[in-house]
Amino acid sequence: MSSVLTVRGGVPLAGRISVRGAKNLVPKAMVAALLGNSPSVLRNVPEIKDVEVVTSLLQLHGVSVVKDADTGDLTLDPQHATTASSSEIDAHAGDSRIPILLCGPLIHAIGEAFIPDLGGCKIGDRPIDFHLNVLRQFGAVVEKRPGGIHISAPRGLQGAKISLPYPSVGATEQVLLSATRAEGITELIGAAVEPEIIDLIAVLQKMGAIINVQSERTIRIEGVKSLGGYVHRALPDRNEAASWASAALVTRGDIFVQGAAQRDMMTFINTFRKIGGGMDIEEDGIRFYHPGGKLSPLVLETDVHPGFMTDWQQPLVVALSQADGVSIVHETVYENRFGFTEALSRMGANIQVHRECLGSTPCRFGQRNFRHSAVISGPAPLRGTEIDVPDLRGGFSHLIAALAATGTSRVTGIDVINRGYERFTDKLAALGADVDLSTSSGV
Repeated sequence: MSSVLTVRGGVPLAGRISVRGAKNLVPKAMVAALLGNSPSVLRNVPEIKDVEVVTSLLQLHGVSVVKDADTGDLTLDPQHATTASSSEIDAHAGDSRIPILLCGPLIHAIGEAFIPDLGGCKIGDRPIDFHLNVLRQFGAVVEKRPGGIHISAPRGLQGAKISLPYPSVGATEQVLLSATRAEGITELIGAAVEPEIIDLIAVLQKMGAIINVQSERTIRIEGVKSLGGYVHRALPDRNEAASWASAALVTRGDIFVQGAAQRDMMTFINTFRKIGGGMDIEEDGIRFYHPGGKLSPLVLETDVHPGFMTDWQQPLVVALSQADGVSIVHETVYENRFGFTEALSRMGANIQVHRECLGSTPCRFGQRNFRHSAVISGPAPLRGTEIDVPDLRGGFSHLIAALAATGTSRVTGIDVINRGYERFTDKLAALGADVDLSTSSGV
């Protein structure tokens, strides 16, 4: 059985919703609890699929995960960590890539780790080579086995000097989670410095880690013999907040996003204003709204932090389809992230994708035959259609296009959206969307 969302478009979204802890931090903070010798408490935890997956994986490895029924806070106790069977890991991981981040903590805790063959959103090549190379540099032995990869460290993990060819968020997380209890000093050059990375460093520092964030994307970690637990409130999800902001523009609506934090969204806020979006920044959140009149086109490039996030790009492309003129978007982080535009074109959007770098500087995808630039002409009236969700952010983007379209859309595969958007159907209802959720046998 799969879920089907029927969307009757043309209704401006208006009202108040809230965002909680960031999808790009909370699962990683949960994994970090494995490094401690006492329980940890994580607050502001959203009810999303990735949290369920990590909860199951930790429990398989003997970690107690208890959820407070009133607050939703998680207490994670790693004191009885143990080995899990490969078949159980594979069954619970599904298409999540989180298991690769358990490797360093599991090696510190029990001496070995196993990760199944990994899935994930089909938005580009997310090779685990970065992760495996990082672990090898720490002295880990990586062995390919049926169904996955076994990783061990007979002498324990050793500090290393690591240089990343690209500031990968996942590889930076791998280094942080592996280096904190490795013997000696680790220097990471070319690190990602996203707010979620800094929040993970704050978690590890609370546990007793010694981590210095230096200039030029360099992070220095002095390994310690043991770590304790932490008590931490996760930073809010800036990606979800930006998605609802784009939804307000696309539907000509007015949405107050409680929990949205200006400090982590400054680049998005600048872009939102350039398009012509209205906003009121308050202490407890941000009001995003369409002020009336025409939206302005723009030229945009995605980039690693502090640039314009790739996760902000897809919902914003839907908004740009309603701008008055020609916009150009150059995607430099994931090479196949414009696959979602095919459904938008069927809905009436005027979007052309190109292999060339249509940005200020050539990027690493320019000579590799990837359609990673888009030209969007608007405004283009959208009409309802049949949509199958391709990935997390693309799926939400299709959803807000359907909400703005004339007529009815049937959206399948929406379970993917649950990976990163907490109770999104409830939030749509609270904002006045005309939607119905049903189940289908798929026959």
